[in-house]
This record gives sequence, structure tokens and C-alpha cells, in this order.
Amino acid sequence: MTDAANATHDNAPASKVGGALSRFAAVIGRYPCWASLVLGAGAACGFQPLAWWPLTLLGVAGLVALTARAVSARRAWLLGWSWGFGHFAVGLNWIATAFTYQAKMPAWLGWGAVLVMALVLGVFPGLAALGGWWFRPRETQAGRGAMVLGFASCWILAEWLRSWVFTGFAWNPLGAVGLGPFDWPGLAYQATWLGTYGLSGLVVVLAGCWTLALWRRRIDWRGLALLVVPLVLFLLPGEMRIKGLQHGIPYTLVQPNIPQAEINDPSLFNDQFARTARLSIPTGPAPRIVLWPESGVPEYLRDHYPAWAYQDTFAGDPGLARARLGQLAGAGSLLLAGSVDVDFRGNEVVSGQNVVTVIDGQGRIAGGYAKAHLVPYGEYLPMRWLLAPLGLAKLIPGEVDLRPGPGPRTLDLGRLGKVGVAICYEIVFSGQVVDRAHRPDYIFNPTNDGWFGDWGPPQHLAQARLRAIEEGLPVLRATVNGISAVIDADGIVRGSIPRGVAGRLDGMVPPAHPPTWFARFGNIVPLCWAMMLLGVGALVLRRGSR
Repeated sequence: MTDAANATHDNAPASKVGGALSRFAAVIGRYPCWASLVLGAGAACGFQPLAWWPLTLLGVAGLVALTARAVSARRAWLLGWSWGFGHFAVGLNWIATAFTYQAKMPAWLGWGAVLVMALVLGVFPGLAALGGWWFRPRETQAGRGAMVLGFASCWILAEWLRSWVFTGFAWNPLGAVGLGPFDWPGLAYQATWLGTYGLSGLVVVLAGCWTLALWRRRIDWRGLALLVVPLVLFLLPGEMRIKGLQHGIPYTLVQPNIPQAEINDPSLFNDQFARTARLSIPTGPAPRIVLWPESGVPEYLRDHYPAWAYQDTFAGDPGLARARLGQLAGAGSLLLAGSVDVDFRGNEVVSGQNVVTVIDGQGRIAGGYAKAHLVPYGEYLPMRWLLAPLGLAKLIPGEVDLRPGPGPRTLDLGRLGKVGVAICYEIVFSGQVVDRAHRPDYIFNPTNDGWFGDWGPPQHLAQARLRAIEEGLPVLRATVNGISAVIDADGIVRGSIPRGVAGRLDGMVPPAHPPTWFARFGNIVPLCWAMMLLGVGALVLRRGSR
């Protein structure tokens, strides 16, 4: 064979792959909005419980490529919005399950709610695509790289906006796909110095490497590196600084496994309390913290309510209820339990609070925390004056709205350490779970995930792991019926109770790390990364266009 023939033969596989990539790009180019929707839906499969993160890389890579070909800013935004609609419609499918527990609204309305949320939340990927479009590449590799950097920067900013605009809905940040299995943190360990939203930007950069490989239209060593390096980084275990559990604060964490359909039935309150109590019995003399989930106490624990308010409670008297809880905790111990406080005007209930109450061994209230970040349509009804007459009630029982607490705070429990509390959905808000002026030793996350089907609980747990990593603090998560877990400061799950199982975890609270970069500065960190990527992208684009 001649040298030319040998060269043709050696390049044949690469040419075939390049040709296949070109044909694939051409098919997508004919139907960009539909392709974008499908890519976004596939990208959602990278979250728990599926954890098919290569589909997320492929979905984001496809969005970057489609945006680069958009003929106008409006078209770019539409592509991003289509991607976001598919992404959130799949990733948030668990919201539909909540409607099966609300008698005032039909269950089928839940799927309508999922689609409406996807329509609204799609705005944020749309904004990221719009911003990335302004970096659309010139016909140089440098220009293409500039778009990837610009797109990643805009994605960070869009996710940060999603966390607070209209009270925020920070569920499923893109960076969550970087979490490894329970025993190692994976790519998500970079959240210690990137923050969660910065981690999402890193995922976009790695996905953008696949876009750059697609744009090369051939597989050489550079193209192969662009394909392989993101895979390697996702598969690395990440740094783990805690090799074993050190001696710390004894805990008992309880999961009573009460079905959601029963949890608000007053006739079952006594049985529910007994079930939880049996799992809380002391096994040793040492003082401990006993951790019960949200909705853990079907009882009002405060005095001075009207007498009728206690009629449907299991004890009928707040003093007796507190005494029973104190007895369960034991001498020198503390019980932290989710309950509800209510506000009266005369004999009328006007509002309430979702709280964690601290009960000592003598049955006294030793502290408490009120949930600050409430769930719209779950704990309060926006525009109640309009929606309530239309029959659009809240998703939880009760005719009044809950009111928010003051925000993150640290409870000093003496020899049982300092605890930060994030009730249920509060744990998903990066940078909003810790009082930075009074850093806790660990975070307690009581929750009730019984509303949220098969996909919601593992996604919720994943986001609790992200908080542990970025804050450098262990998270103890007690749920009504799963998934309860003890997460160390590296994001490793040291113990867990699966869904649908009654059980308890006993052990020592894992140690905290020194404050991470993110723990010191909060979301200033990912915003600075966004500005840096934006600046570098603009500089590369300017030089690449000369």
C-alpha cells in the first residue's frame, strides 16, 4: 500500500464518526425547538433517582450547539425555554403526586401543575441561552470556546436568579448531577470552592467540551480528549477528608414511616405518637439528641391556646405532651421535633408557623426554630383573595396561611453542640441555610417527603448532600417515611433508612470541617466565578475575532 492509501485507511473510522456526527447535527438542525425540548427532558435523567448524568452532558451540549446556530436573540431564548420546559416537566414529575393527598382538588390537576411550573421555570434556561447567544462563535476554535465560557457564566447567573425570584425555587440545580454514590462525593466536591451554582457552571463547561468535539466534525486526539476528560472528571471519587467517624455528639434519629394519607387523621394521632416513641427509647445512659421529623408531633406544645384547640390532640394538654416527650428524651438529653405553632385572635386561628421545638428531659421547651422559606401553595396561598374563591386551595390541610420565621439561626444546645435547622424544602437553597455569624456544628433537616412520590425524596437527599459539601458541615436528615440519612461534611452518607421503612439511626454526629471558601462568603463565590468566566469568554471572543 502507498503512504496515501495507508493514511486514507487509518482515517476511515474517524471519518465515519465525523460523518455520523454531521448527520446527527443536520437532523437536529431541522427541528431545533423540538430537539431542544427532547434534550432538556433527557438532561433531567441525570438527577436522582436515575443518575444518568451522561444524558445531562449530552443535553446541555446539544443546547449550546443549537443556541450557537440561532438566527436571532429571540430564537435563542425560545430554544433555552423549550429545553427548560422539557427539563423541568420530567425532573419535577413528583409534584403531581402531592395532589393525590388533597381532597379539595382533583388528582389530575397535579400534572397541570407540573406543566405550568415547567412553563415558568423554563424562563431561566431561556435567559442562560439568550446570554450565551451573544457569545456565539466565529469560525475559530477560540471563538467556540468563548461561547462555552459565556454560556456557563450565564447559567450560573440564571440559577442564582431562580433561587430567589418570586420567593425562589432552587430545586435540582444542574450541579446536583455531579454527586457520586452514597460513599463518595464525586465531582460535587468542587462545591466547597465553587458553590452549587458555580458547580452547575462547571457542568456546563464540561458539557461544552462535548459541543466543541461535535464542532470539530472529526475525531483526532484533541476531539477525543474533549470527549473523554468530562467523563473522567465525573468518575473521579473526589476528595474525602473524613476517614472515619470521630467521637462526637450522640444522636438518635427516628423515621416512624407514617403514610401520608394518615398523617393528618386525628383518630390516628395516638398510634402515630406511640410508633415514633417506640423508636426513640434510650439504649444507654449518655445524654443525646433525639431527632424527629417534620410533622413528628401531632400536638400543640405551647400553653395558653383556647381549650378547644387541644381537643383533637393525642394528649389533650400541652404540659402532658411535653412531659411525655421529655421522658422519651431522657435526663440530660434533648428532643428536636417538628410541630406547628398557631396564632389566635380571640378564639379564631389567624396564622401559624412550621417549627422545630426543642424539649429537654424535664419536658420544658428549651428553644425552637420557625421555618423561614415557606412553600407557595403548600404552606401559604399566594393571591388568596383570588385563588381561594376559585377552589384552588393549598396542598396541605388548613384554611389559614403559615407565616415565615426570621431566617437562619443557630441553636446553642450546650454540651450537645450548636445546631442549624433547615426544615424540609429550606435545605435546597444554597447559601441560605446557615447563620454565618454563628456557625453551627451540624445541620438538622427534618422533613416530610411523603407527598413527593418516587423521584422527590432522592432528589431532596441529593441537595442535602450538596449543602453538607459546600458548608463543610454534617447534615442529619429525619423524614416521616424516607429517606432519612446522616451525611458527613464531605457529602458521604454514613447511614440511611430507605423509604417505606420504620427505623432509627444511632451514632455520633460526624465532625465539621473548618469553614470552606463557600461557607465564608456564600453566593458571592459563584457570582465571582460567573464574572470571571464572563470576562475570560469576552476576552477570548475578542481575540478570536481579529
